[in-house]
Amino acid sequence: MPNRPRISGSPRIPVIALTGYLGAGKTTLLNHLLRTPGARLGVVINDFGDINVDAALVTGEVDEPASVAGGCLCCMPDAGGLETALERLTMARPDLDAILIEASGLAEPANLVRLLRSTALRRVRYAGLIDVIDAVNDERTVSASNALEAAAGAAGTAAPPARYSAATLVVVTKTDLLAADERRRALGRVIGRVHSRNPRALVIEAAHGRIDPLLVMDVAHEDAPADELPLAELTRHARAEACDNHHAHTHADSFTVPAPLPVSPGALADLLESPPAEAYRLKGVLDVAVGTGRSGTSGGVRRVIVNVVAGQVHLEAERPYRSVQLGLVAIGAHLGEDVRRRLEKAARPAQGPSESVESADVARLDRIRRRSRGI
Repeated sequence: MPNRPRISGSPRIPVIALTGYLGAGKTTLLNHLLRTPGARLGVVINDFGDINVDAALVTGEVDEPASVAGGCLCCMPDAGGLETALERLTMARPDLDAILIEASGLAEPANLVRLLRSTALRRVRYAGLIDVIDAVNDERTVSASNALEAAAGAAGTAAPPARYSAATLVVVTKTDLLAADERRRALGRVIGRVHSRNPRALVIEAAHGRIDPLLVMDVAHEDAPADELPLAELTRHARAEACDNHHAHTHADSFTVPAPLPVSPGALADLLESPPAEAYRLKGVLDVAVGTGRSGTSGGVRRVIVNVVAGQVHLEAERPYRSVQLGLVAIGAHLGEDVRRRLEKAARPAQGPSESVESADVARLDRIRRRSRGI
């Protein structure tokens, strides 16, 4: 397995939602992510019936499965049912690398994001929404969606579906079934529609649902412990080996910039207030110089955990401090040198004594942290 950039740190388990119309390829994409070697994943399946058939089917694929049955997740008045499933997963396996939610084909992404952001659970954080689009049937699906919106009184049947506004990552599947010219037109059409609603969303092509897992999650464990080899691990490795002989996926780009010394709060705030558009994800653990005499600091330094997905920032303080690698990592489909330069600028050591740190810059970081609750 190739080396992956790592900055240790987040105490919260990232929750990633997976949406898409019926038949778009959500389950194919989910199965690909579940086969990630070394990954410890929880999955929430949204079943419509009282019998949780879908959850039963994935029990052998994941470390912890759960389900929410009896209706569409996005129609719930609050996050209660979803919270129960998430709490069950995090209590059973607090060491999960990520939790994946496969919503029904009828789910509205914006409502699902609202539920995830409103959860009161402190063990998890919302880490993005992947919307899967079928390149072959997209035109017909969009036309049907617009007709339904028009019938419901929505303005303008030619507008791209509102669901795109909630997506952080759009995966276009089944492009291998199209001729080369038709494939280019279909991909361009999807990119245009998505970006007209949501310029920050990353749109990538994945003919067989094979995206680089690094785009959406980190794997903290390369191998299972010697005394613990669950069925999920066995099936993942066997299927990954068979699958890797076909349809190789495009690997994500990444830059890692170490930051062993405390950084300037102003430089970090500059990065987080306007994250580089090419970076789908930013992550890191940093010591920030905040001046002396401030409550909750140690020697004028505050340690923070940074997570950014498609421009949406989650910033939190790390307590207690642990022995971790300090720095920043950028991850995206195509990263330019400008992204590296911006990370290097944010990771430079703070200039001068900690007493000289501008209180206004520390306040900027505090505002970013307060605004980032739930993302």
